[in-house]
Amino acid sequence: MTIQIGAHTIEHPVMLAPMAGVTDRPFRQLFRSLGASYVVSEMLSCDLSLLKTAKTQYRMNHEGEPGPIVVQIAGSDPDALAEAASFNQQNGAQIIDINMGCPQKKVAKKQCGSALLSQPDLVKAICQETVQAIDIPVTLKTRLGIDESNKNILKIAQIAEKAGIQALFIHGRTKTQKYKGQATYELIKQVKQTVNIPVIANGDIDSPKKAKQVLDQTGCDGIMIGRAAQGNPWIFKQIKHYLKTGRQMSKPDHHSIIQVMYQHVKNLHDFYGEFTGCRIARKHIKWFMRDLQLDPITRQILTIEKAEEQLMFINQQLLQKVA
Repeated sequence: MTIQIGAHTIEHPVMLAPMAGVTDRPFRQLFRSLGASYVVSEMLSCDLSLLKTAKTQYRMNHEGEPGPIVVQIAGSDPDALAEAASFNQQNGAQIIDINMGCPQKKVAKKQCGSALLSQPDLVKAICQETVQAIDIPVTLKTRLGIDESNKNILKIAQIAEKAGIQALFIHGRTKTQKYKGQATYELIKQVKQTVNIPVIANGDIDSPKKAKQVLDQTGCDGIMIGRAAQGNPWIFKQIKHYLKTGRQMSKPDHHSIIQVMYQHVKNLHDFYGEFTGCRIARKHIKWFMRDLQLDPITRQILTIEKAEEQLMFINQQLLQKVA
């Protein structure tokens, strides 16, 4: 079950969702190596004056990544988004994704992300100008609407398709829901029945059974995993296996989890430098260790200040503990 986005064939339907502060290059590389068919960069502002900041430089780094290189951009000005799309194409992007899904207050107050869903005419202008500015595919990441009374995803989807958007990634919540409550998929099903471009469902997909349920319910071309992937890069192979065979794949043993965590932490150190990498690694360590039931040790490792000590602790104390 492949998905076609422009000239790019995505080998299977299980994809990694973009997450600000999470899906950096080391994270994307790990998840591609362990089974995700498609990954997306962290959200990049369309404000090109931020290009020289360290955060933006890290987010624009795609060195050594397998294609397609997918860059997500955010903003509310059609001209600025078009310019940002063109710049990122020149920087190696092979697909541009427009963010109309982020519900966070600091994004919404700038009328970016999911706040744009309240302005269909602006959505149309953004999609049209971005598509016209580049010669690579443009996709759209979005939500069901602003709130329960304003679920206009069907209209947004039709606007997007007509403007030349080549795939839709839809989170099954509204802007005001943020990540509370439960995602719903009926409107995503209706979008899939209405448009002729790939539709990928997102939201609360946290197991192989849930993945199959959502695919069966919506008829979508694929699914996108977000928070359920944190600390669990094996979920992609597990879902892929279940969709193919109908059987559950065994979970990784504790030793395998620690080994993968060690390499990922090392990659974070290499990418960000030891000082910053050590601190960024803490949240990843916490995610990896969530199900290992080693609470005292988890608390201990999260206090380590030096990269070398962090790696040594994982390689010695943790591996001995789960041996």
